[in-house]
Amino acid sequence: MPKTYNIAVIPGDGTGPEVIAEGLKVVRAASARLGIKLALSHYDFGAARYLKTGEVLPAGAIDELRKYDAIYLGAIGHPEVKAGILEKGILLRLRFELDQYINLRPVKLYPGVDCPLKNKGPEDIDFVVVRENTEGLYAGAGGVLKKGTPDEVAVQESINTRKGVERCIRFAFEYCKKRNKNNKLTLCGKTNVLTFAFDLWERTFYEVAKEYPGIKADYAHVDAITMWFVKNPEWFDVIVTDNMFGDIITDLGAMIQGGMGIAAGGNINPQGVSMFEPIGGSAPKYTGQHVVNPLAAICAGGMMLEQLGEEKAGKLIERAAIEVTGKHLKSMAAGKMGYSTTEVGDLVAKYVTELPVD
Repeated sequence: MPKTYNIAVIPGDGTGPEVIAEGLKVVRAASARLGIKLALSHYDFGAARYLKTGEVLPAGAIDELRKYDAIYLGAIGHPEVKAGILEKGILLRLRFELDQYINLRPVKLYPGVDCPLKNKGPEDIDFVVVRENTEGLYAGAGGVLKKGTPDEVAVQESINTRKGVERCIRFAFEYCKKRNKNNKLTLCGKTNVLTFAFDLWERTFYEVAKEYPGIKADYAHVDAITMWFVKNPEWFDVIVTDNMFGDIITDLGAMIQGGMGIAAGGNINPQGVSMFEPIGGSAPKYTGQHVVNPLAAICAGGMMLEQLGEEKAGKLIERAAIEVTGKHLKSMAAGKMGYSTTEVGDLVAKYVTELPVD
């Protein structure tokens, strides 16, 4: 008897519910095709709840979410809520308390998607960033002294533990081995300036590399990485880096793969519950117009199934999305796709039911 996967769905704010609805449509289509059973539970965490009740996450929410097999998240953010309240209260809190210590970001240019890089195509842009997700500058260590005065001092500390660094690096080596593309793992850092934190990263990286003789391990400064993303993206296979640098380079990665409308990501706890989301924001100005691109949310749903062990379903969704970008969409931009949000979801679901299963 097939296992039933229990999924917590947090549609979020703005256009989040619109794109998550299409993602669920496609996930259901793939599940029906391959005999996968899903049990979905929806939660209203986000701006509307906060504006109504003043509550970001209710007591016991984290413990309740911990019982699920995965979390499927829309976008968080609303112009009437001060920046940081929802992001810290929901996104960061879930990542930290559920110990989702890996942020996994595929950067892949699909056929038919416009790329801002001259003479670069899908064969050139296909790499993955493994970002440490619970430490670094995002740990919230530091403070302010004499706030609001000419003598104000603000300190923000980057926290890097051997345990946190090593488990992230080990995940990256294992992922690179499983991916089996170029078998190359690049550490992105800043060893010439951040000499304490990235000494730890670099030493750990090369120590762990000895256990993976089949993988080429190399290093590049983060500023060089940003240049090479633009000039030679084909150089990269898998990249591992800390929280802050990962946050920055993955947004650049999203742009060279065609924009936020196609960028999906996962917040991974390999031993616990993971969370999957489109990378783009809530786009409140488009709410209710059904013009935003749902492909990032759809691809995040595919990543979710793959992480749950349903690799055929995840790959089927990606192949269906590629059919849609290659044969149908005029643009990835909101209002310029040539189709509504719902129609794009319908197209992907149609291909999911028709394509051969590998």
